[in-house]
Amino acid sequence: MTVVSPSLSQPSLEACEDKLAELVHRSFGAELSLTAMPGGASTRRYFRLTLPEGKTAVAMFVPEGGRPEEVQKAHDGTRWPFLEVRDLLAEHGVDVPNILAEDTAHGWLLIEDLGDETLANWLLKNPDDREALYRKAVSDLARAQNELATLPPGSVVASRTFDFDLLRWEIEHFREWGLDARDKPLAPDDVAKWNGIADRLARRVAELPRGFVHRDYQSRNIMVVPGTDGSRLVWIDFQDALLGPRVYDLVALLNDSYQQFDRAFVEARLDDYANAAALSRGFSKESRLRLLSEFDLVTVQRKLKDAGRFVFIDRQKGNPSFLKFVTPTIEKVAGALERLAPHDADMAELLAILKRTLPDEIG
Repeated sequence: MTVVSPSLSQPSLEACEDKLAELVHRSFGAELSLTAMPGGASTRRYFRLTLPEGKTAVAMFVPEGGRPEEVQKAHDGTRWPFLEVRDLLAEHGVDVPNILAEDTAHGWLLIEDLGDETLANWLLKNPDDREALYRKAVSDLARAQNELATLPPGSVVASRTFDFDLLRWEIEHFREWGLDARDKPLAPDDVAKWNGIADRLARRVAELPRGFVHRDYQSRNIMVVPGTDGSRLVWIDFQDALLGPRVYDLVALLNDSYQQFDRAFVEARLDDYANAAALSRGFSKESRLRLLSEFDLVTVQRKLKDAGRFVFIDRQKGNPSFLKFVTPTIEKVAGALERLAPHDADMAELLAILKRTLPDEIG
């Protein structure tokens, strides 16, 4: 197995800016006029361009366009995964940004300006829209998964999977950064228990029913674009899409580290998803319970990884803005473990280990 880890080095933006000026002039006959936009945890950078006739566009600078943002299996494709996945999604009816121009050789894409309202930002100003927008988000996901049940030959998405190795690496990522890097190592007596549980958890998640996975389908990666016929929900940051558990994106969305939902809201949205996905006619009690169980199991794996990743971003990328989400994310893991523990010995033991290791974060 070859696992690709994103490089932390990147070429100078200044060295590439003249190429952006050429691209803008060639595409729109305009001089370069840009304003930096907020970024996230990735190496990508964004700029709003002012174009003739009052129009705007977004310039996306991708220092390593062909490399993954997240650790994953190697892929031999030569086209940027962002572009390949964008086209795949657009062809299957998913709302994604339009591409206006590109110079991938020098790291630049010009894309549709979707505004500044991520779902997270929108809800801060319009909290009453939460239920309607999340119902749409889970229904959009269900339709996309149905549409993408069969992928074209050679698809970059089909070449990458959440297999045992990748899932196990992500669990260990939490131990390395969420525990050891914060001087909260496992007790010696817990190491062997942790390793066994981590192996079995990764294997169980890898064996769940698979389908298309965005990989980071959460409130900062969905844009809200108001329109006369209602708001569009536009997907972004989909370049790391792969095959994995059907509930993985539901966990990213409904156990989002940047949002807080009560269990009733989560279960209602899972009902919406199941109805849109037609998991079973009438959504039987058995299928609902199975979906809830899968959701909680993947929550444990995914949110452990997220908690470790937030510390990694601080220590390795010099961005401490995500540290405030570490404890709330670990609390989401604990909530899922408490629901699973009564009928799952591994999850009961994992909860006990985390309580011993992180007593200040898990009461």
